[in-house]
Amino acid sequence: MISLVHSSQYSKHQTENHPENPERLEVLMNSLRKEGLLEKIDVHQPSPANEEDILRVHTPEHLRNLKIFTENGGGYLDFDTYASPQSYEIAKLAAGGAIKASELILEEYDFAYSLARPPGHHATPNSAMGFCLINNMAVAIKYMMEKYSLEKFFILDIDAHYGNGIAEIFYHDPRVLYISIHQDPRTIFPGKGFIEETGSGEGEGFNMNIPMAPGSKTSDYVYVLKNILKEVCNQFKADFYYLDVGFDGHRKDHLSSLLLDDNFYQWIAGYMRKITPKMTLILEGGYTNHAMAQSNLKMIKMLMDEGIHERKWQLSSAHQLKNETKNIFKEIQNTFSSYFTL
Repeated sequence: MISLVHSSQYSKHQTENHPENPERLEVLMNSLRKEGLLEKIDVHQPSPANEEDILRVHTPEHLRNLKIFTENGGGYLDFDTYASPQSYEIAKLAAGGAIKASELILEEYDFAYSLARPPGHHATPNSAMGFCLINNMAVAIKYMMEKYSLEKFFILDIDAHYGNGIAEIFYHDPRVLYISIHQDPRTIFPGKGFIEETGSGEGEGFNMNIPMAPGSKTSDYVYVLKNILKEVCNQFKADFYYLDVGFDGHRKDHLSSLLLDDNFYQWIAGYMRKITPKMTLILEGGYTNHAMAQSNLKMIKMLMDEGIHERKWQLSSAHQLKNETKNIFKEIQNTFSSYFTL
């Protein structure tokens, strides 16, 4: 069974003429409605994360500054991150959505998907950035650690941009294995997420970056992920699984130079189903509405349909791998040979 966690209140995070705007979620929900899927999916309302939940991740100064900034009318926190007068409260609601979607997995649901905004994976302990105000994923994981005493968490982040905030928060923590596949950080925000950023101290080896060359297609992503995910998951043996969903790697999205198609999102949902029967999904990026809606539909249909199996990808002449893709996998093998057998 699959459930969605969503609130119409997310539209109150007003961002003017910004790529991350209320229309993103409206398009996703309308597409599900037109397909008749909302009639078949339980939709749950989130509750705001409280300050105790958020302070497990963020500094008191960050919360205080964000609250004061929004109470004073909001505006641009940096060159691309916007907050409106109600954004502080809505960011708490988005973090609460991630918590709710996580808790639903401990109930009767196999998959729970937090369709929320603002996104969160760039937010660091003391800073908003990259459209993100509060780190929804990190707040949920810290909450699950505290309340349910779960020990090991797996995250696959498929956003086109490296989730530097998630990585920073758990960089020293061996309980969280963070795998991010993203566009080469030499060519895209936030300029971090290189293979050699493997974690530190006890967390060394538990931060795995897969930086893909601009122009990488679905076949490139499938090749790398099929050679990594199953083996790493089998060895790590997580208690809880997350898929951090970003649709901005789609070939029609203007915020990256990746060339994924709709079918990638269907494939990754099916492949993760082979690895784990239960998983929480959290929405991050995606800024071209039609492409995002179609990709989201295919992903959800894969999670809903018990008869669907992983799509078999045959690399024809039209889907030849980039040489950079093979080289990236070899470099990951060499870098992580002390931690995982790949």
